[in-house]
Amino acid sequence: MNDVNPLLSIGAIIVSYFLGTFPSALLVAKRGGVDVTAAGSGNPGTSNVVRLLGWKYGLVVFVADVLKGSASVGLAWLAMNTQPNAHPVSYLAYACGYAAVIGHTFPVTRKFVGGKGVATGGGVMYVLYPIMSLILCTSWFVLRKSTGKSSIASLIITVAVPVYVAFWRNDHMWELAASLGLVGMIIIRHLPNIRRLKTHEENA
Repeated sequence: MNDVNPLLSIGAIIVSYFLGTFPSALLVAKRGGVDVTAAGSGNPGTSNVVRLLGWKYGLVVFVADVLKGSASVGLAWLAMNTQPNAHPVSYLAYACGYAAVIGHTFPVTRKFVGGKGVATGGGVMYVLYPIMSLILCTSWFVLRKSTGKSSIASLIITVAVPVYVAFWRNDHMWELAASLGLVGMIIIRHLPNIRRLKTHEENA
């Protein structure tokens, strides 16, 4: 991992996982008097909080989940500070990002039942590829409004990530493989949504 101290690397990855487990949606929804895991879609994520409590509550969850992903990359950079030649988009940055998304989607603190990982993954990408992330974030709101489905918007911008990496980071092809893995995890978490979309049973 760019010759970073192995103990620092492992520590950063572990802390990133537990950052990902922070129950943003549960805490925010509880403040609004709702158990987000027992209402709506049952998913502890931004879309379900918006559905149950409105955009103000949903925005708080979204920002908190994005920060979890961004902070994980920040931890990687802190671990790399002793290595002046380490590239900001590094193996360790991706490893910490993966850990945060896995912590969000499979939190050990909640019997491995978590969210879909879109906002947390978006937080990772926002730090690694800020221009792409700003474009895709704007696109999500446009797609959400035009399709009426959060899941469709999330899937489209998720698939767009490796496309961007393939075209604009093609001199670092390992990044394409890494982004495809991250996208694959998020798509797998959306398989129930995809099945409901096919049967026209998906909520907004």
